[in-house]
Amino acid sequence: MDDASMQDARYHYHVIKRAITLIDAPGGAQRSLAELAQQMGMSPAYFQRVFSQWAGVSPKRYQQYLILDHARTLLSQHMTTMQAAHSVGLSGQARLHDLFLRWEAMTPGEYARRGDGLSIHYGWFETPFGQALGMATARGLCGLAFADAGQQADILADMMQRWPKAQYVEDTQAAEPHVMAAFAQSGQAHLHLIGTPFQIKVWEALLQVPSGEVTTYGDIGKAIGSDSAARAVGTAVGRNPIGFLLPCHRCLRASGGGLGGYHWGLPRKRAMLAWEAARRDTTHPILT
Repeated sequence: MDDASMQDARYHYHVIKRAITLIDAPGGAQRSLAELAQQMGMSPAYFQRVFSQWAGVSPKRYQQYLILDHARTLLSQHMTTMQAAHSVGLSGQARLHDLFLRWEAMTPGEYARRGDGLSIHYGWFETPFGQALGMATARGLCGLAFADAGQQADILADMMQRWPKAQYVEDTQAAEPHVMAAFAQSGQAHLHLIGTPFQIKVWEALLQVPSGEVTTYGDIGKAIGSDSAARAVGTAVGRNPIGFLLPCHRCLRASGGGLGGYHWGLPRKRAMLAWEAARRDTTHPILT
């Protein structure tokens, strides 16, 4: 994805983010195309074109993916089978968004040193889901965090405190190939997973959840052999340092089909799920 395409995608995301706010408001799910377009200062035709370019479907159809009830639809109709993923192993390679990911986990000893002796290069990038902080070691991308306007300093501090003894160098070029491959959905991104052994197991399990499908904290616990560890799994999911590529946005609460939390904001989680589901259902429609 070239710079112009990425800028267009980011603009489209912000249009959709504004629409999410409107749709989440009382009565928002019933708003017409004309009403949504008027609220955002656009003509209906232009608003529809922007939506269709970004999501691959019309605004009316896309609204169905943004309402909270869609979480229940995902759970009932597109629930991934974590047991099957576990049976083929939770390490090595996984296919995600038509992007081949390779990952390598830090050893427990390396993690215990809290980043001591590790050089992490970082930079800021424009993505379809807003501005993102990309962080990379010599082995691959170790961090991808999303920020809204005015949050950059806080997000950077949050990520740095995860590996407090590492040496941090502002160097956009080091992380750029991995970040650009992720959002262009082509090429190969190398991930360097830095976490506790339990967190690594959870994050590897997340990599087995296909695009357009979801799982629950409880089923991830079962897949890694910790049937009663749903709360611990939820904590590990929340500490995921590589947003979008380690798809913690695909993990939902089992009770009531709730979205659960998301470290970088529920509107962003909803947009990611809708973006993936719309693309999946363009060829395999389930909603009318």
